[in-house]
Amino acid sequence: MTSQTTVDTTGPGDKAPSAPSAPPQAAGLRGHPWFTLITVAVGVMMVALDGTIVAIANPAIQKDLGATFAQVQWITNGYFLALAVSLITAGKLGDRFGHRQTFLIGVVGFAASSGAIGLSDSIALVVTFRVFQGLFGALLMPAALGLLRATFPADKLNMAIGIWGMVIGASTAGGPILGGVLVERVSWQSVFFINVPVGVLALVLGVWILLDHRAENAPRSFDLLGIALLSAAMFCLVWALIKAPDWGWGAGRTWLFVVASVVGFALFAFWETRVKEPLIPLGLFRSVPLSAGVVLMVLMAIAFMGGLFFVTFYLQNVHGMGPIDAGLHLLPLTGMMIVGSPLAGAMITKLGPRVPLAGGMAATAIAMYGMSTLDTDTGSGVMSLWFALLGLGLAPVMVGATEVIVGNAPMELSGVAGGLQQAAMQIGGSLGTAVLGAVMASKVDSDLPGNWKDAGLPALTPDQLDKASEAVQVGVPPVAPGTPAEVAAKIAGVAHDTFISGMSLASLVAAGVAVVAVLVAFLTKRGENAEAGAGAAHI
Repeated sequence: MTSQTTVDTTGPGDKAPSAPSAPPQAAGLRGHPWFTLITVAVGVMMVALDGTIVAIANPAIQKDLGATFAQVQWITNGYFLALAVSLITAGKLGDRFGHRQTFLIGVVGFAASSGAIGLSDSIALVVTFRVFQGLFGALLMPAALGLLRATFPADKLNMAIGIWGMVIGASTAGGPILGGVLVERVSWQSVFFINVPVGVLALVLGVWILLDHRAENAPRSFDLLGIALLSAAMFCLVWALIKAPDWGWGAGRTWLFVVASVVGFALFAFWETRVKEPLIPLGLFRSVPLSAGVVLMVLMAIAFMGGLFFVTFYLQNVHGMGPIDAGLHLLPLTGMMIVGSPLAGAMITKLGPRVPLAGGMAATAIAMYGMSTLDTDTGSGVMSLWFALLGLGLAPVMVGATEVIVGNAPMELSGVAGGLQQAAMQIGGSLGTAVLGAVMASKVDSDLPGNWKDAGLPALTPDQLDKASEAVQVGVPPVAPGTPAEVAAKIAGVAHDTFISGMSLASLVAAGVAVVAVLVAFLTKRGENAEAGAGAAHI
């Protein structure tokens, strides 16, 4: 077990004393652990909510601004690219300059960018400010984890991360519900304007409450070449994942970016062994539990984000639900994450992470298998059962993997560890959507011609079949205007049955990924450096 000393740098001056000092005691509300948790939760909620709430607004934005489908895609892609590429570097900024300052800058920038989007009158401005949202969100998220790590002692850290995970899970799952209400009852701009008062609240609380604990041996220089190499490698990887569905997985352009990404990561790894203060000391990955935590976070995100991607299409396009109704059907998942996250934190504190993590991924695997059995006439009760089990399985993984990553990193690298955790989740989500999307596309392409023929429908030209396949992949029946009702009903039946077969296979693949994650979970253990934040008073 190692111990790190932290220094309060919130007051005048920025230099740590040369001799180790005891962690500062909280004076009143400033630095109080639970009020610190509330403060960072408000900021994190804003970013997590934005990850899903905007998807509901995209059709209204497209219609209001006259944007093309490709331009609307960039509302999501621009944000995700900026966020994923910047997370680890942003975590390093927090380690260098202090997580309090980084968090507050992230809050102000994210809220301001959100307000600017609401005032934008062109798709170009919307996309531009979404990129800024991603950059400022990257500053905010690792800083929040760094503040929790520095403020809470070991015996309370898991509970704190449990509540932190609960906020992220609830915000992510609740985004479609709130987005549906705002878009239908107010305007698409309100989806962004809502971040402004939330950001102001987070800023006021942050200035009032947050205390900047900084490790005495925090980095004093920047690995600029390392930042450039890692950013380029991450960009190429994420770009390949984003464009693969359009370009094709076997396309030369896709593999060009994949190879460029591999080369970039190799050059980054080589450089990190040569520089005095590396961006990510590679010795960090000598910790098997930390490495296992990163892999586990990727696998969890593949199964969760990838599997859930199709559920929204299933609810809206197969069952014909509106955005609000579809969001309400996901409440069992949200509810179980809200209830399960703090309970998981308490369980991990008592038992250690291995059993809760393995059990959580096992429950996730069972839930994804259950979702593979959903059909066109499945009732709400059966859906709710599998959604609730998924939320119950994800809760300990979100909490435990985060604690394993952050707790096994030295205090002076807590921001980088937070960036790793968030980057792993973003990359995993992108991988899940891309890979399971490819599974869905392959299954639909394989089954649709036979199903179409068996239903006695008129033969399609190759071009018509390609367009029909694209529609069926999201559960939309390719019914042309003026089609007789009887024929339209047959097309809808074929489309929905084919979509269900694709979603079933994708869910089974997600279940298989979750099973692999069960094995990885047994390589984890409690954070060796978790007690570094101990000493905060009045818990």
